[in-house]
Amino acid sequence: MNFREILDTLSRNKSRSLLTGFGVFWGVFMLILLIGGAGGLKQMLQSTFAGFATNAAMVWAQPTTKAFNGLPKGRRWSMDYRDVGRLEAQVPELDKVAPLLMVGGGTAVFGDRSASCRTNGATPEYAAISTPMIRYGRYLNPMDMAMGRKVCVIGRRIYTELFPGGGDPCGKSLRIDSIYYEIVGVDYRSGNAISIGGRADETVVVPLTVIQRAYNRGSAVDIIAVTARPGVVMSALTERIRGVVARAHSVDPADSQGLMVFNTEVLFAMLDNLFSGVSFLTWLIGTGTLLAGAIGVSNIMMVTVRERTSEFGIRRAIGATPRMVMGQIMTESVVLTAVAGAMGIMLAVAVLQMLELANTTDGVAAASFQVDFGTALSASALLTVLGMLAGLAPAWRAMKIKPVDAMREE
Repeated sequence: MNFREILDTLSRNKSRSLLTGFGVFWGVFMLILLIGGAGGLKQMLQSTFAGFATNAAMVWAQPTTKAFNGLPKGRRWSMDYRDVGRLEAQVPELDKVAPLLMVGGGTAVFGDRSASCRTNGATPEYAAISTPMIRYGRYLNPMDMAMGRKVCVIGRRIYTELFPGGGDPCGKSLRIDSIYYEIVGVDYRSGNAISIGGRADETVVVPLTVIQRAYNRGSAVDIIAVTARPGVVMSALTERIRGVVARAHSVDPADSQGLMVFNTEVLFAMLDNLFSGVSFLTWLIGTGTLLAGAIGVSNIMMVTVRERTSEFGIRRAIGATPRMVMGQIMTESVVLTAVAGAMGIMLAVAVLQMLELANTTDGVAAASFQVDFGTALSASALLTVLGMLAGLAPAWRAMKIKPVDAMREE
């Protein structure tokens, strides 16, 4: 049986073939679209957390909720720079301990241009916790801290607003609150879902020692960011971290609201579970829709076999073997399924390409929504298998038709 004969058979009832193929078309379209969409969404979510350490914790002070050592609850207190040394000495499992100072909202001015910003004081160690994407220049270094240099690293939005023409801004000075800072780097991140002291793209980072003097903050610290050494689970250290800092400031170590310790490890574990659940649901829904289409193909082929009883009887009478009749029906089922599935894959790829273009900025795609070749190949193999299974029952029925019964039917 050649391909032309198969096409002729399928085209005898165009409406039936189109409606039957549409079920498979829609099933594979939804499967590929869901896989590609879920992959792109995963990449976009991951990009918002890009550069942030997965084994980190943030520590900050809040009003106490428990009385301790004769002090009433509701007491306001703050951490100081000595807490950095305490954590390094008493919790040796910590890898990096980075204090932060946050000034708040302000305006960065360069020439006749200005941009709203937040100014944060940090140490070079903070780059290991929230890794910057340095496009120009460098990040803060120990010499900036030791010498109290008035230098800064600016965020992406501030850079684009102050320097709309582009180019390397390093070496130029901008003004914030009557203080001039020399630009030494540009952090080109678009922003983090974990925003410590503001979004990365609208933050100006300067040495912590400069903020302490310029704003008369003394040895105060707003946040202490820490990371655990490789192989150490941060969840096992949070209570010790809280205890070290709390006892130094007469805060109850059991007061989890008076001293907050935010463990990013828990957040990333939740994201991993979310991605796993989305992937499972994607395959479940897509495969279920595709299976429904295959069942529709099988039902229509059963009707076709019943209508073609006379044809199959004549074929048997002139020498066609049961295997030949069975192969004919299964081939028709596979061709119908494969053609409809291929069209579904092509349309899904086109839609995913449009989604990717819609999320492209400055020629850089925020995420790839396309499926890889292996996934497309797997979908094609699945279509072939479903087509064979869909045609199995009708083919078996056609194979059992006897010439005498076919003549009686006629």
